[in-house]
Amino acid sequence: MEQRRAGVGLTGFASMPPVAAARPSPDELEVLLRIRGVLAGNRFALLTGAGLSTDSGIPDYRGPGSPPRTPMTYQEFIKDAANRQRYWARNHIGWSHLRHADPNQGHHASAELERRGYLTGLITQNVDRLHEDAGSVNVVDLHGRYDQVVCLDCRRTYSRRLLAGVLEELNPDFLSRAAETGLVEMAPDADATVEDQALISSFVVAVCPACGGTLKPDFVYFGENVPKERVERSYAMVDDAGALVVAGSSLTVMSGLRFVRHAARDGKPVIIINRGQTRGDDKATIKLEAGVSEALNWLAAELPPL
Repeated sequence: MEQRRAGVGLTGFASMPPVAAARPSPDELEVLLRIRGVLAGNRFALLTGAGLSTDSGIPDYRGPGSPPRTPMTYQEFIKDAANRQRYWARNHIGWSHLRHADPNQGHHASAELERRGYLTGLITQNVDRLHEDAGSVNVVDLHGRYDQVVCLDCRRTYSRRLLAGVLEELNPDFLSRAAETGLVEMAPDADATVEDQALISSFVVAVCPACGGTLKPDFVYFGENVPKERVERSYAMVDDAGALVVAGSSLTVMSGLRFVRHAARDGKPVIIINRGQTRGDDKATIKLEAGVSEALNWLAAELPPL
């Protein structure tokens, strides 16, 4: 039996193996040939979203067939201790179930495009660190990274794996009790939907070991601003590029859509690869409705040397 490594990015997500990239259909191949014509010999910026990680077993927020979700906002998290208790209880369950994610062929194809010199940089809206696991180097984790936890008071950061051990010590029988209730669904940030309020209210939340402050996953919540330096670095990647490729993002939030609008204003081709409608479709030079992994895999193999 093939031995699979645990996800080295401490991502805490999928327990299933990555899905192999399928071969493009004839209709998809026709569009891919047009994309190759635009990108051949042309360095581009790559913007990725949750649709790229679904083949690694990580659920999508807004893809076709995804259940509606209402993630906790930053304001809800910081204003109410009960909300933080609910968040960390559900997150602890999600982490325990989904803590081994591997990069899929789309992540590896992205890294190959970088090695071949095609990318001015990679901007990802995902917090799973699978791009780095696959070997990508010049990456902006736009929404942060799931392998870290930050104290909102003293700003120290800690490993999420370390925190998992602390939460186990504070809540020794919590996961076994949670298993008896059953899990409804998982979200991309490892939040587990749990309806047992008594279970949640029994959860003991960890505090910062240095100052006793409030701990929060080191990624951007809804209602929270992306740090300015990440935005500026991302704009620089788009400015240095001759085109922008969006892979697996619905562009629902402005944090990603702004780069599409920026590239379009500068007259640069915008390629969108995504199953389903996106907010940037009206700016797209070419839109490909296809699986992201197979499309990136094909481009990494078929684009000519620079």
